[in-house]
Amino acid sequence: MSKKILIAEDSSVIQNLSKKILENQNYMILSAKNGKEVIALLNKEPIDLILMDINMPQMDGMTCAREIRKSADPVIAKVPIIAITGNARNYSESDFTDAGFNDFLPKPLDFDKLVELVKTYIA
Repeated sequence: MSKKILIAEDSSVIQNLSKKILENQNYMILSAKNGKEVIALLNKEPIDLILMDINMPQMDGMTCAREIRKSADPVIAKVPIIAITGNARNYSESDFTDAGFNDFLPKPLDFDKLVELVKTYIA
């Protein structure tokens, strides 16, 4: 059974590139354009990992990660979340940790690093 990765990103370019690269690694990919879609999808089906943009409409990544960590469902609350951000310098590592992220990747994305990180969290 291939692992399911949710890519939460409002940029369709990054969304599509990440999807192609991860599908080549035999992962099943789901997509969301904002934090509200992420929460809805998480409540519908099991997800093994979330790649989440920080700046999204309706509900940003930081808020969304906090919501996920507060979930009453222990499986949902523990899903690994990797932040994807174009302005990593505006945040400290503890900002990401405090919000509930397991790790973060700066933009522009290094796709080798992306694949490596994904494998680290869903071996």
